[in-house]
Amino acid sequence: MEFLHTLTLALIQGVTEFLPISSSAHLILPHHLLGWSDQGLAFDTAVHLGSLVAVVAYFREDVLKLARALLVAAKDRKHSTDSVFAVKLLVASLPVLVVGFTARHWIELNLRGLEVIIVATVVFALALLVADLFGKRQRHQADLGPGGALLIGLSQCFALIPGASRSGVTMTMALLLGFSRQAASRISFLIAIPAIAGASLLKITDLIASNASVDWFAMAVGSVIAGVSAFLCIKLFLNLIDSIGFLPFILYRLVLGALLFLAILY
Repeated sequence: MEFLHTLTLALIQGVTEFLPISSSAHLILPHHLLGWSDQGLAFDTAVHLGSLVAVVAYFREDVLKLARALLVAAKDRKHSTDSVFAVKLLVASLPVLVVGFTARHWIELNLRGLEVIIVATVVFALALLVADLFGKRQRHQADLGPGGALLIGLSQCFALIPGASRSGVTMTMALLLGFSRQAASRISFLIAIPAIAGASLLKITDLIASNASVDWFAMAVGSVIAGVSAFLCIKLFLNLIDSIGFLPFILYRLVLGALLFLAILY
């Protein structure tokens, strides 16, 4: 794998993983538009692990607090507010892990074309626009209930479609449920932790089973770049989302969909 490709794809993964614009679609586009060879399962695994480290590092205080609360609840058999919230996050992550495990090979074979990416990019951009315009934005992170957690978790299954965006669909559902932009974003990022961890575990399992050759240098560089860029992107996004809203990301998706459509025509 060429070094320039390693740098570019790792940066794409880090920047797009937590923005509502679909990292999976952006990682596929260089192959379709520039003729780059597929980066391979090993590299995908490495950059996703880098993104996982980034979100855990950014939310380390929340993660430690929720983990401690779960351990105390298991020991004392009595739930606290934090342990209940942690359980809701775990429950919200289950649907995408189940669907991803059972359908991942079919998705790889059937949903990686430009046509799918174009439709998903535009449709889910419009869904985010509706949610941002009409969501009440009155609820906070602590207001997440079991039903809302399940709905957000179910919506996350759409993220298996390249172009849909895991962050985008979970933020869309949270906004529709009345959460503020900041709360919707934080819930989306926290739910990402078990979801990305589970997906990474599946990728590692598939990698071991495939006996594919591994470019350890590309994996190491990709993981670090993806992690650092993802961390900075989360920080910047949360600092700006209340003031800029989701419109810039919606417009970007619509323009991207239009350009990809033109690329197919010409």
